[in-house]
Amino acid sequence: MNLIILLLPIIAIVLMFRSQKKRQQQQQSMQTALEPGAGVRTIGGLYAQVKAVNDETVELEIAPGVVTHFTKSAIAAVLDPQEYDAIINGRPADDELSEPEAEDADAAPVEDKPLTLTKDSKDSAEKGDVEGGAPASK
Repeated sequence: MNLIILLLPIIAIVLMFRSQKKRQQQQQSMQTALEPGAGVRTIGGLYAQVKAVNDETVELEIAPGVVTHFTKSAIAAVLDPQEYDAIINGRPADDELSEPEAEDADAAPVEDKPLTLTKDSKDSAEKGDVEGGAPASK
């Protein structure tokens, strides 16, 4: 029984170190795979394109003509070219749904009446259904 109590924390520690080492290995392989032209996301959530890769730093273009320097460890993910393009330029037009346009076609056209603050006629003011005007006073 005492042996189980001693082995359980040791096994938990070994598993934690193993998973941490695996994450570090994935991060290292991702950093070595950085190449100019790749789209990346930093740990701060900034999307940019790699311009140059140095020993410890990466030059990222965050806007046309604006290049910044980041450490390699600041890169959270290297994105696929399609994913990077979809994030930066928005979703392609054929992915959007066309249902709202269909609903607009079925709806009756709305007449554009100018908003007035005067009473149009006494009859409509007495009924209380003055459109686009102020409420009738009593």
